[in-house]
Amino acid sequence: MPKILIVDDEVGIRELLSEILQDEGYDITLAENASAARAARNAQRPDLVLLDIWMPDSDGISLLKEWSANGQLTMPVVMMSGHGTIDSAVEATRIGALDFLEKPIALQKLLATVRNGLARKPTAAVAAQLTLTAFNRSMPLRDFRQRLLQIRERSRLLLMRVASGSIAELAARTLQAPGSGWLDLSTLTEPVEGEQLQALMGGVVFVPELIRLSRLQRTNLVFAIDRIERYKLTIALATEQTAESLAKAGWDEALLTRLAEVSLIAPGLAELRDEIPEMATLILQHLGESAEVPPRKLSSAALNALRTRNWPSGYPELRAAIRSLALATLNETIELEDLDRELGPALESVASPVSLDQPLREAREQFERLYFEYHLTREANNMTRIAERTGVERTHLYRKLRQLGLHGGRRSEESPAE
Repeated sequence: MPKILIVDDEVGIRELLSEILQDEGYDITLAENASAARAARNAQRPDLVLLDIWMPDSDGISLLKEWSANGQLTMPVVMMSGHGTIDSAVEATRIGALDFLEKPIALQKLLATVRNGLARKPTAAVAAQLTLTAFNRSMPLRDFRQRLLQIRERSRLLLMRVASGSIAELAARTLQAPGSGWLDLSTLTEPVEGEQLQALMGGVVFVPELIRLSRLQRTNLVFAIDRIERYKLTIALATEQTAESLAKAGWDEALLTRLAEVSLIAPGLAELRDEIPEMATLILQHLGESAEVPPRKLSSAALNALRTRNWPSGYPELRAAIRSLALATLNETIELEDLDRELGPALESVASPVSLDQPLREAREQFERLYFEYHLTREANNMTRIAERTGVERTHLYRKLRQLGLHGGRRSEESPAE
């Protein structure tokens, strides 16, 4: 029996449509607002949705955009409105709605539209990656998205200034038009060619961290910037570094000036702790919709624990953690103990690795060893980047590492990408 979800804030319309469609043999679920519709869609996986545009908590167009952005628009959606306009119908269809019904809805039109919708094969196309559009209920992310898109209207080149826990990739994905290409320049080890950019027409060129680009990759970046208008590219760059730090690392100052013409400070996960539970929930839903993981949900305790954890590598680290938890957890619900088992105990709950019951000199040496071991691992023994990140001059850095019994290999002198 086909399942139909009816979403309308007017109880009379919900009941009338429910009676008509139940008489036709359909299994009906009712929702009075967007919040109830989200819950019903996740629980019931309806075969078709009748969605009102005007609702008190969130309009139907926004809910349709949200489902489309997070990969949940896998069922036909028919929009309904008593104040319908051509613009509303066009926008809804562009986003992915099947049809548009204007109230009062004629019986034959309703039944024909429902039959046509159910006759369509289920949509298997799930968004490859989440974007900021999926997090429509988060005020900080919604505001950041609006600033991001406002800048995009005037500039195809954007530099995001980020901190530890970056959401730069999530932001850059938001700038990607549906069906357009994506190129992470930091993954290329060969010169980029015009044919590649031609194939990318209208797409996004992304750089997650400028300081990590090799000389060849910097040349590729300049090549793409010079052809930004020809191929209608959007170039989204991110860095934790200052212009002075990049110049010291060998970047051309004229290029840095060009890159910094339009910049935006992007919040990190440390600033978005209260948004992490929603982010984790939507990530898990998206992974489930795309069949990357079994159907799972996160308990309240697990969501709170994710919120309090540190995510120094940002959104990609959070997404990888959610995916690992969903794949490794045996039960339908991911609990707090699953986090501790699969991700390890949170940093805050770990005892201090440096004993406080020892002389200051020994404690300082122990801390310094742990500190530099961390940065050697993080930067893959690249001494230039370690010196930059720790603020220690390279000659002194070599001396300090020898004193601590730590040694970065000579291969660390060059970036692994070069």
